Amino acid sequence: MRALALFSGGLDSVLAMKLIIDQGIEVTAIHVNIGFGGTHDRTEHLKYMCDQVGANLEILDLRDDYLKEVLLDPKYGYGKNFNPCIDCHGFMFRHTGELLKKYNADFMISGEVMGQRPMSQRKEALAQVQGLSSGYDDLIVRPLCAKHLSPSKPEREGWLDREKLLDIEGRGRKIQLAMAQEIGLKDYDEPAGGCLLTEPAFSQKLKDFVQYEKLEVDDINTLKAGRHLRLPDGAKLIIGRNKEDNEYLQNTHSKKMIQVKLEGLKGPLSLFSKDASVSDRELAARLILTYTKAELNQVYSINFEEHTIEAQRFDSKDEAIQYMVL
Repeated sequence: MRALALFSGGLDSVLAMKLIIDQGIEVTAIHVNIGFGGTHDRTEHLKYMCDQVGANLEILDLRDDYLKEVLLDPKYGYGKNFNPCIDCHGFMFRHTGELLKKYNADFMISGEVMGQRPMSQRKEALAQVQGLSSGYDDLIVRPLCAKHLSPSKPEREGWLDREKLLDIEGRGRKIQLAMAQEIGLKDYDEPAGGCLLTEPAFSQKLKDFVQYEKLEVDDINTLKAGRHLRLPDGAKLIIGRNKEDNEYLQNTHSKKMIQVKLEGLKGPLSLFSKDASVSDRELAARLILTYTKAELNQVYSINFEEHTIEAQRFDSKDEAIQYMVL
C-alpha cells in the first residue's frame, strides 16, 4: 500500500505523513511548486524533513499550470489578499491524483486541520477542495483531523486504521508541537503561511502587475524583491533595497524587464520595463539616481541597454512616493 502526500514542508504535513507511515504505508511527499514561495531554495530542507519520518520526496513544478488554471480566475475567489486557497488546494489534489498510477499509489493525504485556516480549512471549504479534485475526492485522507470528517475510501476499506488517525481541530498547535517533541523532529518550520500570496505587501505588487501586464512564470520572481514603482506611462521600475535584493534581482529573467546599469557610480541594481516610453525612461533614470549617493546637480549616465540617459538625481526620495507600489 502506498500514498502520495501533499507536502508543504510545514509541521502539519510532516506529522500527517508520520501517522500514515506508522501504519506500514509507504509515502511519497509531493511538493507542488506554484511559484509563490520565498526567495530561497528550500529543497534541502524539504528533503531533510522527509528523511526524518521516512518519506520520499518529489518536487512537482506546476507554475505555468497554476497561472493558467487558478490564480487569476478562482472558482471560490480569494482570501484576505491575493490567495485563492480553496482552488489552490483543489488544484494540488487534482494534479497529485493524476500521479497515483505513476507511483503505483492508492490514495492521497494532506496535513490540513479543520478550522486552522479561516478560508481553506473550514469543514465546508475542505469539502469544496475535494469537489475540485476531479474525481479523486474519495481518495483524500486528512490524518490530523480525520475523525471530524466522513470516512474516506482508504478508511472504509480498511487500508488505514481510522482509530489511529486524529481529531485535531482549530488554530492551536499544542498537540502538533507535542507530537513533534515525542518523535524527536528537528528543525521544523514555525507555524506560518509560507505562501507569498497571503502576504499583503506581495499581493499589492501582484495586483499592480496584472493590472498592467500579462503575468508569466518568468515574471513572478521579479515581484519578490526590491522597491516597486509604476510610472506615469505604465512602465515598471524595481530598485533593489540592499545587497540581498541586488543579488536576487540579478538572477531573475523576465522577458519584460531589463537590468539598468550605472556608469561610474555605485548603487542599487534596478530592473525596468523593456518597452517603456522615453518620458518614463527619463523619469526612471532620475529616480534610480536618487537611491544612490549621486551628488546633487551633477549629471550621470544611466544605461538602459541600447538607450543611455543623461540625468540628475532628485533632491529627495520623497519624489518617488507618488509612484510607489511598495
